[in-house]
Order: sequence, then structure tokens, then C-alpha cells
Amino acid sequence: MQNLQEFQDRLGYEFENKELLKEALTHKSYKSPVNNERLEFLGDAVLDLIVGEYLFKKLPKANEGELSKLRASIVNEEGFAKLAQKLDIGKYIYISQAEENNHGRTKPSLLSNAFEAVMGAIYLEKGLEKVREIILALLEEVYPKIDLNALFKDYKTTLQELTQARYGVTPTYKLIGSSGPDHKKEFEVAVLLNEETVATAKGRSKKAAQQEAAKIALQKLKAENE
Repeated sequence: MQNLQEFQDRLGYEFENKELLKEALTHKSYKSPVNNERLEFLGDAVLDLIVGEYLFKKLPKANEGELSKLRASIVNEEGFAKLAQKLDIGKYIYISQAEENNHGRTKPSLLSNAFEAVMGAIYLEKGLEKVREIILALLEEVYPKIDLNALFKDYKTTLQELTQARYGVTPTYKLIGSSGPDHKKEFEVAVLLNEETVATAKGRSKKAAQQEAAKIALQKLKAENE
């Protein structure tokens, strides 16, 4: 359990139940009777609350819409992967050899899931206050500046402004499909210009998938104009 001890030192929290920690770090690909999906589900809800409360107190002048956008920019796969990387969580997760060969230890989805699961495990063991203490310290370190400009990039608005100026058209978004269990659905969306697909992307929500598709489309259109 030396690696787990090393991780706990990084985390700043010593688990009473080491099996709970191991479960939180176990990806479903690993041959084990347990994996971290249930803890991930719990951790996601806990983190949503803590980040929302943090932003509410930190930004007293922000309105509901701004707070929602800020929370959405942190409480997502990319945001949690950043926090997970700060803890070097990829070094400690239990994954299959196939995932190992597929660079699983650096995949944002695996890092994000493990991070959520670890926070869910801490919540079960010590409650909300301990998770809050760990998360707030991480947020202050990873996001030294918290405001709309620093965190939230509205790619859909930027893309619309660019396409209207350049082509006189507004992009449209089409849901291609969805997959995964209800608590962890993934949506695939296409962004179209004049009925032609410019880019596709996946996300944990339709809005997230649209933002990612818009981001990719922006990169393509800007590259074409260089």
C-alpha cells in the first residue's frame, strides 16, 4: 500500500478505510469485484454543492446566470481533470493493461472520474466539511483568479459572431446520439454551417457537447483563414 500512502500524503487526508480508497481509485476496466462508478456518482453531487457554495461566497456581486456559468466551467470533466492532475492521481489509479497501453493514466475522463470518486469516499468517511477543506485548497491553487473572463469561454457565442461576420450565417447544432447509463450519459453533437457539418464533439451534457463542437469549429475556421 506504499503508493496509496504516497497519494494520501499528496491529498492531505489519511483514510481510515484503505479499501474505500482503493475502490475510489479502481477503474471499471480493472479486474476487481468493485470499481469507482458509485463513488464517482456521489462525489459529483458533493462537488457540485461545494463549488456552488464557494462561488456564491467568493463572488457576492455575481448574478445567478454568471454563477451557473462559472460552476459549469469547473464542475466538468476538464475542470476535475485539472484538479486530479494537481494530485497526480493518474499515477495511483488501478486500470487494466489495455487501458494502460491506451494511455489511460492521462485520460481526462479517467482522471476526472477517479477524482470525483475519491471525494465521494472522503465524504462517506468524514463528511462534507473535510471534502470542502480539500477542494477549496485545490481550487485556490489551480484557479488563482476566479471570474467569468478567466474561467468561462463561451465558444458558441464566439463562433456565431465569427460566422455571421464572415459568412452571414448562424451555426446550428444537431444531436447525433447519446450513450452510457442515465447517471453518466454522454452526448454527441454536430455543429453545422449551411447544413454542412463543420465539427462534432462529445460531452457530459448537450450544452457541454455543443460548446466543445463550437470550440473545434472555431479552431478549424481560424486555421482556414490563416
